[in-house]
Amino acid sequence: MLSWRENYLRAADFAYPEYVPCVISVFWPVWNTHRERLEELAERYPLLFPGFRRGSIRYEGEPGVVYTDETRVDPFGCVWHFTIKGYQGQVVKHPLEDWSRWREYRLPDPEAGLPVEGGASLIPWETLYEQMDRARESGSLVVAPMPHGFFFQRLYYLRGFRNLLRDFVLRPPQIYELVEALTEYNMQLLRRLLKFGRVDVVSFGDDLGTQTGMPISPATFREFIFPAYAKFFSYAHSRGARVRLHTDGGIMEVADQLLEAGVDILNLQDRVNGGPEGIRERLWGRVCIDLDIDRQHLIPFGSPGEIRSYIGRVFRVLGSERGGLMLYAEVHPPTPLENIAALAEAMMEGMWLERA
Repeated sequence: MLSWRENYLRAADFAYPEYVPCVISVFWPVWNTHRERLEELAERYPLLFPGFRRGSIRYEGEPGVVYTDETRVDPFGCVWHFTIKGYQGQVVKHPLEDWSRWREYRLPDPEAGLPVEGGASLIPWETLYEQMDRARESGSLVVAPMPHGFFFQRLYYLRGFRNLLRDFVLRPPQIYELVEALTEYNMQLLRRLLKFGRVDVVSFGDDLGTQTGMPISPATFREFIFPAYAKFFSYAHSRGARVRLHTDGGIMEVADQLLEAGVDILNLQDRVNGGPEGIRERLWGRVCIDLDIDRQHLIPFGSPGEIRSYIGRVFRVLGSERGGLMLYAEVHPPTPLENIAALAEAMMEGMWLERA
């Protein structure tokens, strides 16, 4: 049997993997709800819960969702508000809401470390290098993690969403300066991430879409976002790494541009992008599809039978012995334990590829 790393890379490269890589990502409130029963399930399926260790999850209070009221300022000067433990917050104060602040504004020092979306501090580079070294030494997949919300989202974290959309229409000179500065900042992060040793995958995350499609036109994406993406992805390729892009929402309007920019593994949501059949029509065989299984309806509210049927359909429509398919499933409240079990069983049943 191939190692997880070799099988993953074969799937990404259309190089005949042994099985479809599948990952179940359980968010903390669900762990806090099901606790030991969920830990027992995760232990039965190590392929689906990579890195899980019994006892590694810390629980708090009574089983269920834990609410909080926390405010945090990140290294960019964005003020975040958090309401649920284990979930990302929302930017409630934007440091560049008024362009009059632009001349005095400074992005964080890239030498100081890697930012984490919503985090108050930077991760020291030595910490990241040690993590990647341990992965190399153990033969594990080496992933260089660019921060989620690194570009398009960071633009509206800094400016505010409405302000940014106005900028894309009115085109004040400051928006071009900000895009250029943020591009260079991210390039400096990327250079440091890829400074030492082999990296298998650079993981980028930037939620581009909404529930119904893109909030900006393909032409606007081409002008303001595409050049930076192409620069980042080209550099990652020059260092021998594959590019994985996670992006939530309906993104089919710019899917061709994402592939042109150099995405190797595209982690996209299924339901808002036309379902398995629509995704096959547009993307099958052109990029490794890392399919984000419907976390809003199917996983929390579907029946176990509906989940098994849908996962089987995904394998039939998008699977190939050549590779080019991965499955990723986030689990959020109020998902019952039996739905998680059905998800795991269906993945294990369908992930093994038939050889002719």
